[in-house]
Amino acid sequence: MRKLSEKLEIPFVEIVESRGLSGQERGDYLKWLRYYLDFCAKYRNPPRDRDSLPLFLQKLASKGQSAEQQRQAAYSISVYYDVVAGLTSNAGSGDDARRSWDGCYQLLKEEIALRHYSPKTFKTYRNWIVQYQNWLKGKLPEDVDSMDARGFLAHLTLDRNVAASTQNQAFNALLFLYRNILEKEYDIGDSVPRARRTKYIPVVLSRKEVDRIVENLGMPYSLIIQLLYGCGLRMSECLNLRIGDLNFDQSVLTVHRGKGGKDRTVPLPRVLAPDLHEQLELVEKLMVRDSAAGYDGVFMPDALGRKLRGAAKDIAWQWLFPARMITLVPKSGEYRRYHVHETNLQKALRSAVKGSGVKKRVTCHTFRHSFASHLLRANYDIRTIQQLLGHADVKTTMIYTHTVRSRTMKEMESPLDFSKEIIESLEGFDGAVLR
Repeated sequence: MRKLSEKLEIPFVEIVESRGLSGQERGDYLKWLRYYLDFCAKYRNPPRDRDSLPLFLQKLASKGQSAEQQRQAAYSISVYYDVVAGLTSNAGSGDDARRSWDGCYQLLKEEIALRHYSPKTFKTYRNWIVQYQNWLKGKLPEDVDSMDARGFLAHLTLDRNVAASTQNQAFNALLFLYRNILEKEYDIGDSVPRARRTKYIPVVLSRKEVDRIVENLGMPYSLIIQLLYGCGLRMSECLNLRIGDLNFDQSVLTVHRGKGGKDRTVPLPRVLAPDLHEQLELVEKLMVRDSAAGYDGVFMPDALGRKLRGAAKDIAWQWLFPARMITLVPKSGEYRRYHVHETNLQKALRSAVKGSGVKKRVTCHTFRHSFASHLLRANYDIRTIQQLLGHADVKTTMIYTHTVRSRTMKEMESPLDFSKEIIESLEGFDGAVLR
């Protein structure tokens, strides 16, 4: 377990003692703080960023920690934030914020929110900036320049041998940092060695392989995977589905706030209707229990929780795939329910693939690839598939043409499959005919 520095531990203990807590409680609070710092170090979350606390509490919930233990942990980390605020004097905004990395992370959060970028974009950019800060070895934000960015990007390619997409992701994160936070020139030019971009052909499952994997999954994971394949959804789009997104009368599923903040509709598989109705009944029973226990409902998108008061307990806003554990919101002290966590789904899928005997690299996104490839094989036009997948550019959809055999390939045969007559006719060929 992480050992706290004297500079941090002494004021932390002083604040805890000033609030009249027993010696045992003081020890517990120190323990939770150490767990939190270890968690942040392992998953590369800035410990001084208050957005790291909900992630930590979700981890505790997944480990079976009780609501009281989560409340105690949240209180401990809130004391830590008070201590850090007292130790740092330049974590404000504007020019003062740009002089410290803590201030940069706060400005990053504000700039991302102003542009209505997704929380995943914020997390990705923050992780790259944390890595950049560690690579700089103590250099302050006001002292960095374009040469530092060039050196870091070259380090990713030459020393860490990252993929081209990974290097581009780091490039965009640093571009956002320099232009929107540091307000400095970001002149990289052509001096950075670029990672070699490979032509990736996605893994596609056959229908039999999809069925074998689904058979090895229990509810609700089997239903989630069938929706990924049957509707071509991304994992996040499926987990964020709410009851009101289902239209059984029209057999239509509406995807809200997909990638790029776009909405779209896709056909709802009729064969899944019985399982979906059964899932709805389970959600209704869970909502009744939550209301009886005094919980505050589900998490709502953006500011709709304030605009639509009471909607968090409305059946239409309930998650189609709710999480088993209740989550404590540190700022408000409310208990709300989240949807099934991505890691739980991924873990269940890995186990199912292993049990099914499928010898392919399978992730949740593989079922989206299979959806597109099977539609293309069924002679759906590429524009229709583009709309169903929610791609902004048809060039992105064109990758699936490489997963389906063309007509010329269907007519061709491998020499290993040639008949005996063809082989005998070739044995006398010496090339003279060409002349």
